[in-house]
Order: sequence, then structure tokens, then C-alpha cells
Amino acid sequence: MTALTLSTSGAATLRADALVVGVAKGAKGPVLAPGAEAVDKAFDGKLATVLETLGASGAEGEVTKLPAPSGLKAPVVIAVGLGPVPAKDDAYEAEALRRAAGSAARALKGSKKAGFALPAESAEDAGAVAEGALLGAYAFTAYQGGENRLAPKSAKSGRSDAKLPLAEVALLGTKPRDKAFKAAAERAVAVTEEINRARDLINTPPNDLYPESFAAVATAAGKEHGIKVQVLDEKALVKGGYGGLLGVGQGSTHGPRLVKLAYTHPKAEKTLALVGKGITYDSGGISLKPAGHNETMKCDMSGAAAVFAAVVAASRLGLQVNVTGWLALAENMPSGNATRPGDVLHMYSGKTVEVLNTDAEGRLVLADALTRASEEKPDAIVDVATLTGAMVLALGNRTFGVMANDDAFRTSVHEIAEEVGEASWPMPLPADLRKGMDSPTADIANMGERMGGGLVAGLFLKEFVGEGIAWAHLDIAGPAFHEGAPYGYTPKGGTGSAVRTLVRLAERTAAGDLG
Repeated sequence: MTALTLSTSGAATLRADALVVGVAKGAKGPVLAPGAEAVDKAFDGKLATVLETLGASGAEGEVTKLPAPSGLKAPVVIAVGLGPVPAKDDAYEAEALRRAAGSAARALKGSKKAGFALPAESAEDAGAVAEGALLGAYAFTAYQGGENRLAPKSAKSGRSDAKLPLAEVALLGTKPRDKAFKAAAERAVAVTEEINRARDLINTPPNDLYPESFAAVATAAGKEHGIKVQVLDEKALVKGGYGGLLGVGQGSTHGPRLVKLAYTHPKAEKTLALVGKGITYDSGGISLKPAGHNETMKCDMSGAAAVFAAVVAASRLGLQVNVTGWLALAENMPSGNATRPGDVLHMYSGKTVEVLNTDAEGRLVLADALTRASEEKPDAIVDVATLTGAMVLALGNRTFGVMANDDAFRTSVHEIAEEVGEASWPMPLPADLRKGMDSPTADIANMGERMGGGLVAGLFLKEFVGEGIAWAHLDIAGPAFHEGAPYGYTPKGGTGSAVRTLVRLAERTAAGDLG
């Protein structure tokens, strides 16, 4: 894990591998951002000119490395683009700070320590810089350098230090003794460590991460952080009548699990239930996915990873709210025992579902978990899932859709996501699409109209939410797994999408801001 410190040193005196400063895109060239004053002084006030000569413009994500002059203890200066200069009297947006810090941290892979002299005049800004740097420093190296993740850790592996993440982030220009700055730093560490834990889970190969092993990770984390964990195995699922989970998981040699994580606070007045889709590998089942669509399907448990991370983060932050996480874990495989198109499943709710497509499996495991979560009468339920390719077609790879049975709650979730820097968009649940899921054989089919498929999936889930409970559905199929080149604080592979939204939702609920 990358360490975070609020440094009392100045930029000129800090001993580190590099100093990071911000540069914005001005009308007439690059403009230095607040925090770069000491570094600029070491360049005799000509740092902006030097950067422009090197081709820097201050555009978002742009990274320019240059040797430091003799007035600095660090040997390297990294100027990172913040995007356009804010309007007069406006501060840099938190997301711009996160992305810039993330870009710099990625450029510092293999370094031991770097000082970040980005704009951090407020505790909120310092927290944003810390989040971006700690998320940008992430690297998944467990299977590199000849290291076996399942074997005992050896004192030395063949992995190059150049692949390791930046070891320490020192925030400069902050107030280390100020309570607000300390709290912002502590929050940033707790939240980003859990996001990175979610990323690790998403990136773990499916031969190592399957329902039973995922449940074991959750159980260990529960013991560490004072979270009560209950795991329902196949026998318990059969006894309880969880037909959705069993139907999806019966084709695999790795049986399904339903994991409940319960964080409680003695002074809590509200309870928030989080439900995550945890398909540890999705082959499509008998409705096999076409060639070229299987390689990244280890990420189909990203929703469960996000829920798991959010519950642990809520515990680490000591939030005054009860947060219960439900991980619906199964592996969707084709075999002689797999569910067939045309089969009818008897769900935990008592409803029957005709399975028209075994690749529409996420909604089946979520349905059982939503019904179970509803039994505890929480104040609100939010489910998170890499549910439909239709949502990717609608919103692209960086934005998740938000659906809900309550317009005000949907608006709140969307606004929270935007506040923490997670792109989202409110989506409707048109009643006319429900008819397409009518079945002549069962109460409902797991497929409906092809057009609007993401909304159809949301309507299916709505059928399994308890009466009178506010519910939102986050379809994170686009942003959960990034296949392109890293950018900002977003790595290649698992991203930890929705964790920040869920944590802020829990914070808002604890503060009574959601009614």
C-alpha cells in the first residue's frame, strides 16, 4: 500500500525522488497553479516559460518531467496538467485535482517518495489530491515476477521494483496539525485502500477467485474490522429456497454463496442495505457468450466488490449508520447440470422465473439478494451490478446508469455520484417495457424487449424489492473494468467503480441528509 503523510516540509527542503506541481491551461500558455511558488522560485520565476518551451500546455492529464535546479532537494520536478484555469475567484474542482494527482502518481511508478505541491488550501482539496494520488499509485502485481499468489510470500521475488507503485505520497502546503486536514487524510486512506482492495478482487483470475474464496476474503475482513459476516453455502441456499442463486450456480463445480456483511453503529438511526452482483466468472452458461467476449468476464463480480469495499470503509470511518452488504456470488458455467433456456426457477421471493437466456444471470442472483435484504426493512436499498451491455451502448465506458423506484432518491444518488467524481446518469423505468417480460409459463421471464435492455433489467429487479422501500439500481457495466490505457487515477483493469458513491451515500445517510 502507498503511504500518505501530511508533510511539514516545504517544497524546497523536502527530500524526495520528485516534486509534483500543477499547471493549468491559460489563454496565452501554461499557468502555474497554487502550490508551485517555491519550485518556481528555484527556476528563477521561469518555470512556466520552461514548461511552454518543452511543449507543455496545462491540458488535463499532461505530464512533463524536468530536472530540478540546485535550489531543490528533490532531483526531479513533475508538472501535471489540471485543465483550464478556473474563472476568477473559483477554485480548482476536486475531480481535476484527483485526476492530476493520479496522473502524477502513475508517472512515479517505482519511486520511493514524492512531494505533491498541488492546490490544497482547504481540507476538501487536500482530500481530493490524496485520493487521486493513492488511486493513481495502484498497481496489480500479485501474479508478476514469477510470484505465486497462493504460495507463502518469499522474501524476494523476481518482480522489478520499477513495476511497484509509488511508496509514499507527501502532501505539501497542508496543515498537518489541523483536525479537518487530518480527518480528510484519514478518510482518503480508508476509502482508497478499500477501492484498491476491490480492484484487487476484480483483477484476480477466476481460477483463484470463486464464490467460496470470495466469501473467505469477506469473512477475514469482517473479523479484522468488526463486521458481522454470515455465509450461506449450497445447503443453506437449498434449505432457504434461493432458486436464483442456485439456478445460476448449478453449472459450476464452485457452488454459489450469499454473503451478508453487517456493520452496525450503536447510535445509528438509519439502515442502508447494499446488494452486489458477484458473478466471479460469466461464460454466459448454456447461452454461451460469443468469441471475444469471455476474456474480461472475471470482472462480472465488480458490483459485489464495490459493496464489500463500501461496507468495510463505512466501518473504518465509524459512520453513524447501519450498513448491510449482500454479496450474491455465483459462477455461471455451461455443463450437463447447468440451467437451460426454458427452465423455470423458484425464487426466494416465491415468484417463478422462466429463464429465456442464461446469460441474463445477474438479475437472477440479485433478485434473491434483494428479496432477502428487503426482509430486514432497511430505509433504502442500492444494488450495484455489471448488469447489461445495453447500458454500455447507451452511456459508454465511463458512465454508469442510475435507476430507482423513487425519483427523489434517484436524483440524490446521481448527485452524490457526481459530487465524488463518478460519472453517472439518471435513467427511467418505463412501465410499458414490463409487458415484454410476461411469460406464459411462469410469473415473469428473465428477458424482455431487446431495445432498452438496461431498463428492462432494472424493471425485473424492481419486482423483487420490498414494498415501501426506497431502492436504486446502479448498472456499472461500462466503468467497472477499463480495457484501454490508464488515465488520471483510473488504471487498466478493475476500477472500483461505485465505491465512492456508496460511501458518500452512507455518510449522507448518517448525517440525516437523505430524509
